[in-house]
Amino acid sequence: MSEDLDIMYESTKESMEAAIDHLKSELQKVRTGTANPSMVSSLMVSYYGAPTPMNQVANVTASDARTLVIQPWEKSVLSDIEKSIFEANLGVTPMNDGEVVRISIPPLTEERRRSLAKNAKQLAEDAKVSVRNARREMMEEIKKAVKDGFPEDAGKRWENKTQGLTDSYSEKIDALYEVKEKDIMTI
Repeated sequence: MSEDLDIMYESTKESMEAAIDHLKSELQKVRTGTANPSMVSSLMVSYYGAPTPMNQVANVTASDARTLVIQPWEKSVLSDIEKSIFEANLGVTPMNDGEVVRISIPPLTEERRRSLAKNAKQLAEDAKVSVRNARREMMEEIKKAVKDGFPEDAGKRWENKTQGLTDSYSEKIDALYEVKEKDIMTI
């Protein structure tokens, strides 16, 4: 039974790690006042009729703190890149000069900063929910094992170990959010 709990614990840990990884990727997409290639690199572009991530059809770079430059591998994709940026509703206007697409990132208003910080807070809360769900599943397995004859004191140790893991991942989520919030609110 202890081996089953070991396996379940590792699975729980992987689920919590996946929640952290997902949060990191989602927070990268949240705009700050500066140009960041990750804002558009995961946008889907129609490439020969198939939706393809932007970073697979073009080179996305930040030429300065307020400008993104998207240079497609093929010029025929320029209009599709522009279209995907408009459809993503990022609050920016792409400029196509026939060679590259440039995006000027306007400075954020105080209201927009608060809105983005609130959005980041929601993403962090969603990640915490995922972590708590993984913990709940592990706790149910422990209770089931105790019910099936696993020693109760060993079950308590497993519950404490699981709670400690949950707390550490919640702290990581809070730290990621605090860094992003500071980044958003910094002018």
